[in-house]
Amino acid sequence: MRLAVIGGMGAGLSAASRARRVDPSLEIVVLERGDVISYAACGLPYYIEGRVPAAGELQAYSAERLRRERNIEIRTGAAVSEIRHARRELLLAGGERLGYDKLVIATGARPDTSVAGPAPLLNAFTLHTLDDAERIRRRLDERRPRRVVVVGAGYIGLEAADVLRARGLEVTLLEASRHVLGRPDDDVTAAVRGELARAGIELRLESPVRSLQPDRVNDIPCDMIVLATGLLPNVELAAAAGVRLGATGAIAVDERMETNLQGVFAAGDCAEALHLVTGRPSYIPLGTTANRMGRIAGACAAGARERFGGVAGTSIVKVVNLAVAATGLSPEMARKEGFQPASVSITALDRAKYFKGRPTTVALAADRRTHRLLGGAVIGEAGVAGRINLIAAALTCRMGVEDFGQLDLAYSPPFAPARDPVLVAAHELLKLLD
Repeated sequence: MRLAVIGGMGAGLSAASRARRVDPSLEIVVLERGDVISYAACGLPYYIEGRVPAAGELQAYSAERLRRERNIEIRTGAAVSEIRHARRELLLAGGERLGYDKLVIATGARPDTSVAGPAPLLNAFTLHTLDDAERIRRRLDERRPRRVVVVGAGYIGLEAADVLRARGLEVTLLEASRHVLGRPDDDVTAAVRGELARAGIELRLESPVRSLQPDRVNDIPCDMIVLATGLLPNVELAAAAGVRLGATGAIAVDERMETNLQGVFAAGDCAEALHLVTGRPSYIPLGTTANRMGRIAGACAAGARERFGGVAGTSIVKVVNLAVAATGLSPEMARKEGFQPASVSITALDRAKYFKGRPTTVALAADRRTHRLLGGAVIGEAGVAGRINLIAAALTCRMGVEDFGQLDLAYSPPFAPARDPVLVAAHELLKLLD
């Protein structure tokens, strides 16, 4: 039995590694069109900043190590041009044919650069691959640009703005919508805008790109442009083979990560995932999701019976000195999904005042009819990851506000207050619901 995996990043390598543990006898071949596998894409901004001094530090595994330690064949520079599922074979760009019994498609996503037009634009950069990060770092080191315009206030755009500011550039951040992070959430947007302003980064909301030139975006002169306008799933190869796409435009899969073609699985940024709150397919390309999906796809391709439980869209991003995290639905998102949300936003200290506790904002939303938690956001300087993960766990368990407010959380003055900010928010939300 041969398992072929298309894609040598998080989802693809998670699938291959999990398949190897399920079936030690399986022949596993990973085909990666690029020259490098298994690097931490989420660390790319910090390589640009200089906090990560060498690009090699971002690579988790080499092809040789995976061959030696896990008996997984890794082929770099191996672009698949066609999936011929009726014959159970792949056609590679050089004309080689590779047979398979099971297939995992983990082709990832690519930056949406449609605002730049069809031709490459001088001085415009994306931040998606290791090559992208190296190009930006070289430009900063060699050309010493002074002014940069970052287009898009999602995760990549905010991180790029932050590290470029740290490198001494004057940064303007443009966002076409009235919110940041692709999340209609007034609390999050206000906090991010305030923190950026304190750092000297100008955020212009509701500012779509009208004109893009090498030295100017709209009316803003610049020496450099970073395009961070979202991702598009790489689905063309799969679609040409008859793999069904979902309403989001990504590959449709079932709970086993299997597509409509028997024996063909998909995982990562090219695939949809079930949303835990709405119960509908969603497209939320995050590294954590890709690795989880890959594990399930690999296990099931190797013969196990496992299921992917879904995602809440839990994420956290550094914005200068703040951590900004969110999970589930904001009130506006919940209304659009047919819920009747009630919501609160509170600010409380993250630990005892005499231990220099710092303000932490917690926003929670719940359905008025069922009291089920629908989502939340946490904004602060410390302890944010733990608190958003707590809310995400509650969403996974479909907890109501009453049970959530009764959680027995740890308390010690150096680490947390007697009443944690998430419990303060839950109790305030209960008052509103009652």
